[in-house]
Amino acid sequence: MHAYVEVAINLPQISDTYHYHLPPDLAGSVQPGSLVIVPFGNQRAQGVVLRYIDDPEVAKTRPVEDLVEGLPALTQLQIALAQWMADETLAPLGTCINLMLPPGLSQRTDTLVRLNTDRQVDLAEFSPLEKRIIQLLQSRGDLRGRQIDAAIRHVEWRGAARALARKGVLRTRAILPEPRVSPKMVRKVALVGDPASIDTHEAPLSRVQKVHERRLRVLRVLAQEPGLVEPGWIYAQTGANNTDLKALEKAGWVEFINVQVWRDPLEDMSFVPAKAPELTRDQERAWEKIEAGLAHALQGRAHPPFLLHGVTGSGKTELYLRAVGEALAGGKGAIIMVPEISLTPQTIQRFSSRFPGKVGVIHSQLSEGERYDTWRRVRKGELPVIVGPRSALFVPLENIGLIVVDECHQESYDQQDTLPYYRGVAAAVACARLAGATIILGSATPQVTQFYQAVNGGWTYIELPKRILAHREAIARHASRLGIDLTVKPGEGQAADLGLPKVAIVDMRTELKAGNRSIFSREMQAAIEQVLTANQQAILFLNRRGTATYVFCRECGYVVTCPQDDKPLTYHRNVDGLLCHTCGYQRQVPKRCPQCGGGQIRQLGTGTEKVEQMVRERFPGVRTLRWDAETTRKKGSHERILNQFTHQAADILIGTQMLAKGLDLPLVTLVGVVLAEVGLTLPDYRAAERTFQVLTQVAGRAGRSPLGGRVVVQTYSPDHYAIQTAAHHDYEAFYTQEMAYRRQLRYPPFSRLVRLEYRHHDPQAAEEAALALAGLLQTWISDEDRPIDLIGPVPCFFTRMYGRYRWQIILRGRDPAELLRDRQPPDWVIEVDPSSLL
Repeated sequence: MHAYVEVAINLPQISDTYHYHLPPDLAGSVQPGSLVIVPFGNQRAQGVVLRYIDDPEVAKTRPVEDLVEGLPALTQLQIALAQWMADETLAPLGTCINLMLPPGLSQRTDTLVRLNTDRQVDLAEFSPLEKRIIQLLQSRGDLRGRQIDAAIRHVEWRGAARALARKGVLRTRAILPEPRVSPKMVRKVALVGDPASIDTHEAPLSRVQKVHERRLRVLRVLAQEPGLVEPGWIYAQTGANNTDLKALEKAGWVEFINVQVWRDPLEDMSFVPAKAPELTRDQERAWEKIEAGLAHALQGRAHPPFLLHGVTGSGKTELYLRAVGEALAGGKGAIIMVPEISLTPQTIQRFSSRFPGKVGVIHSQLSEGERYDTWRRVRKGELPVIVGPRSALFVPLENIGLIVVDECHQESYDQQDTLPYYRGVAAAVACARLAGATIILGSATPQVTQFYQAVNGGWTYIELPKRILAHREAIARHASRLGIDLTVKPGEGQAADLGLPKVAIVDMRTELKAGNRSIFSREMQAAIEQVLTANQQAILFLNRRGTATYVFCRECGYVVTCPQDDKPLTYHRNVDGLLCHTCGYQRQVPKRCPQCGGGQIRQLGTGTEKVEQMVRERFPGVRTLRWDAETTRKKGSHERILNQFTHQAADILIGTQMLAKGLDLPLVTLVGVVLAEVGLTLPDYRAAERTFQVLTQVAGRAGRSPLGGRVVVQTYSPDHYAIQTAAHHDYEAFYTQEMAYRRQLRYPPFSRLVRLEYRHHDPQAAEEAALALAGLLQTWISDEDRPIDLIGPVPCFFTRMYGRYRWQIILRGRDPAELLRDRQPPDWVIEVDPSSLL
């Protein structure tokens, strides 16, 4: 009698699960969570076994063909979390499971495309896109679908390929590629001859005396080394080479053995063990609550999430560290989530110094091999503490006792570009609930929905209202290194207190009236001068990148835009050309206007490159670094820039929103916000909240040492409540005003939203599809008497992206996702609780 299993297929758009039977050779090996190969339709696909079943739903089941990994790829907790995510986000279960499989191991069925060599091709018969596909295959041969995706980026080519197949020009078939990653094996050398006979052995190791002596040195070195030795080390010690080792192997003296090694991204990093500092009174009060919650969780009693609301520099990280220590002491593991890869180096340094040898890191800039090995080490229980961005939540960590979401207000925890469209904080809260673990959500500027949940929805609210300067011993060392005398304010115990930095708001309209046309106000220029004179450091923050925001014709007003998404192209000095930050399209700056033929082509606006150029012009000899998307594309770039700045290789760091995310830079005494209101007028209900958060966070980078600090905020909207409350570090005032606005318009937390988006190359087709769905949704709402508002359909704010026109519909109500359950419209992007309405 067969054993039967329920399998989730690892294919996009597949929501259902399917039943298979296990052949006798797999019956004892397959477990819930195993990654298997199964037949699916006329193709083979990967799938994950969810559970054993007694009675399959079909009379005749097909067999599981193979087992990809010996150990289960998913834990029971991961299966439960994937099922929760699929239910919550209305996404196919397979896409949620795919989040939890390491890149390279997870493989989806692809299509192999090849030219039909039996058919003569006349390129004049075909459309430009069909011609492009044919020429690509002629030059490169057979290609998989993903390879064509890479060659013809951001173009929907599959429809043209199907047309070519119908004409007999192409042939296609489904294939399942082999996993791209496997354990790394290295060759090592072992001595197998008798060490005692090395010097007494009479037969020469070579007829050449010099070679004989060299090989004799190899044997002597091996005799002194216990275990296996890497060939490179032998070469370095003896001057030998591979030919020598091969000869010794043939003579029976040594043997080569392949052994598995870990690809560890932290292998070359050194960490100095650090002791836990004494807590302040505020931290003690906070820790008492967290410690009690951890104790409840360790006893199997659920505790609601903690919202740790602490001003920048208030000591939240120390509470995270103590919570991890408690979890480890109780035999549990911990996941530490940070919003950006840029924060990972500092976080790794702190946690590895406290818990050496127990911390692993996971993020997208690691190689596939590094991520695969980290995944395997976590699964084996070798790394009980994992640090990383949102992907850290999906590692196979058994027995989770703690989840920390630092800077929990950040939208970078949300996946908004591909299925499944999920909210990272909500997924972390669900994971903690399913695991019976404690979760701490930390931020100086929590989202108003999170704060509302803490004060009205059952979460536990903890406040850290005071900024901590540092330990007194650390302050003394810091002052000694700088060669200055620093008077520390009185503090509690071993800590010193430091107020938040003073913020000056500069009205740029007044600067213009006074004749100052520079991007830097007079106050900003004076503050930079003071910082440079004192050999301190400054941060200049700008919410955009590039050299010029857009390029236009002064004669007719024409703006040079991207042909794929209609967004203005940005000028970049390093490539001496225009670049689209959405799709990557590039072109040269036109010499004449494409619309009127005029020659008055000019650049307008300010980006990070432009700010850097103007800083260097205004302050000759100043050392600058840029930290934005362009300068952090390569692996390790975040660590390099951060290391250079913290070691005073630069005086001024110029960057975008990466600078607002939790960095601790003790020598920074000035933060300058070049233009505060960028994004404030966008048509999104969260525009004011984002502005308040980013200004408060970036201001918090100043004054985190005995040197003190100040913030200069330049703006053309100095009276806006988001800017005023951020300048006064007044979260409560912002929350009160923002909640009044949300209540009036019935936006979250007073309702939930679902956003539906349709994309099409034809603007008319996009509009017609949106109107048709809106009519259908309105019928459902009316017929079922649901208390749901339908907003739209309307074109999205960014109307065109990647060559496709975008229309959206918003559903607003207590639980609008229920309207779509089990009847999601095909070809539509569906976001539950969307981060943005743009």
